[in-house]
Amino acid sequence: MSGGQRSLLKKKLQVPESLCSDHCLPGTRKVSNSRIYSCCYDCVQCSPGEISNTTDSETCLKCSDLDWPNEKKDRCVPKLQEFLSYTDDTIVLVISLVSTTFSFFTFTIIIIFILYQDSAIVKANNRSLSFLLLVCIMLSFLCVFLFLGRPVDLTCVLRQVSFGILFSVAVSSVLAKTIMVCIAFKATKPGSSWKLWIGRKWSNSLVIFCSSIQVMICMGWLILAPPFSELDTLSYQGKITVQCNEGSVIGFYSVLGYMGVLAAVSFLIAFLARTLPDSFNEAKYITFSMLVFCSVWIAMIPAYLSTKGKYMVAVEIFAILTSSAGLLGCIFFPKCYIILWRPELNSRTHLLGKSSKVHF
Repeated sequence: MSGGQRSLLKKKLQVPESLCSDHCLPGTRKVSNSRIYSCCYDCVQCSPGEISNTTDSETCLKCSDLDWPNEKKDRCVPKLQEFLSYTDDTIVLVISLVSTTFSFFTFTIIIIFILYQDSAIVKANNRSLSFLLLVCIMLSFLCVFLFLGRPVDLTCVLRQVSFGILFSVAVSSVLAKTIMVCIAFKATKPGSSWKLWIGRKWSNSLVIFCSSIQVMICMGWLILAPPFSELDTLSYQGKITVQCNEGSVIGFYSVLGYMGVLAAVSFLIAFLARTLPDSFNEAKYITFSMLVFCSVWIAMIPAYLSTKGKYMVAVEIFAILTSSAGLLGCIFFPKCYIILWRPELNSRTHLLGKSSKVHF
């Protein structure tokens, strides 16, 4: 028997393969569409998060929490990790530039105040509180960098504690300055007992007292449930969000709440003192600064709760930059205007005069 005859006989003896459907490729699974014929089936794509790496697979395999299927769904690949990266996000470059620029402006104002520290506009309403407030504002601009880059446990702790304490010291300084404006006006009346309350020790004691409460809140937060870094694998499909877990939600909102109480009290006192008859009434500018400060943080809370991942961090950064810029611009830009461009108004006689007004 020749070779061709043997091959023909082998084909005749071979059992025919019964198929009514094509083979299912990797990335799909077989789903029977007939109760009678097992060879009839449909090829269905694997569900999100699952793969199949063999032909005619009847089941799909689920990827781990750290992995995600590739486009063909025939193998698992590591998920993309998302955070505010210095290399991949343009918004980080913008935030860094804005933070650095405002820090430089604040440092420049500090230098101006040092050079003109003996002038009337700088000495007015407690010079040491002005320097303390400027330093806190500059550090609050710089603390934004703790929110950028890949979060780790240390930066998660430092970012919340630093901004909470810095803003509390800043707002406490504003509160002390506002109270000193009211006391200074009352002390000008003949025989007034308010003269005993004028002095650095009272204003400094108020700042220390108000700030120490925030420090104790932060210490309790860090002792009971400190913030830590975590991987969020559930919020987005195919992505892992590297984020900071606040540890204690109560601790986080206690820090914000106390800061809000200080700001509200400062705004209320400054608003009531805004009509005091001075040619340069700092309470007016404190009122505007606290209005900006409170408005930003009130608007920040719903925006913060409605976002996820790195966009939640971006909202908090925006609130820090905007509120710090509000304090800087409303309180110190008018003083710098007088120091640099209207030096004739920078005198004790003019600042205490009731008839003359400063026009910008």
